[in-house]
Amino acid sequence: MPLYEHVFLARQDLAQAQVDALAENATKIIADNGGKVVKTETWGLRGLAYRIAKNRKAHYVMLDVDAPAPAMAELERQTGINEDVIRFMTIRVDAHEKGPSAMMRKQDRERTRGPRRDEMEV
Repeated sequence: MPLYEHVFLARQDLAQAQVDALAENATKIIADNGGKVVKTETWGLRGLAYRIAKNRKAHYVMLDVDAPAPAMAELERQTGINEDVIRFMTIRVDAHEKGPSAMMRKQDRERTRGPRRDEMEV
């Protein structure tokens, strides 16, 4: 089966539990249509480059999917109808990335940053 990465942006005023419910709903849609979600990553509430429908921030969620094309078409159809999702994108990939995605690695790198130059001993 083809491999896909599906990323969606949920409204900023949703609670994390509601965002998780959106991801579960997407997983259910894929499973009902003969596919499976290999990995789900929640990137958290992040700032947008520009305002989208009066939102300055959005909850980012990425799904690694192994599913037939009709399953992805149904997922995109239902995601487009959902008012809580402000943007989404699905791309076909040759292979899923092993381990955490680049966004998750970036967050880890920001958290484990060393001391600032003015904090270093001379």
